[in-house]
Amino acid sequence: MVDQGSGADVMYPDLFKGLNLKLEDLTAYDSPLISFKGKAVIPKGQIHLLVQSGPETVYVDFIMVDAYSPYTAIVARPWLHALGAISSTLHVKVKFPSGGLIEEILGSQIVARQCISVAILHQGEPESSASATVDL
Repeated sequence: MVDQGSGADVMYPDLFKGLNLKLEDLTAYDSPLISFKGKAVIPKGQIHLLVQSGPETVYVDFIMVDAYSPYTAIVARPWLHALGAISSTLHVKVKFPSGGLIEEILGSQIVARQCISVAILHQGEPESSASATVDL
């Protein structure tokens, strides 16, 4: 998901595990985040990763949170600025300059709707006592 209004690039457990990352790979990140529900979330840490976007690669500092999300990650203003990108939520796309051309990353309206539906359905579920689940 691209969130133009956020200053934090966020990674969720599915992506963290899928990249075979370990808690030891994280550096300390002490500032809590505020979830979409308005609750404070304490991050597990931060990780500096190289992310390929089309032909361009940029470093992104992801804040890892152990929370439920239908997304694997949220990329925000830091990623957009590193690419020199413009995003359109209406068109579900991101455009950025690369090698004298304009590259385009297309999203899917269908997948975006499915993620929103899953997030809304999950809001009604009770939180686990073992670990709080928070939508970010």
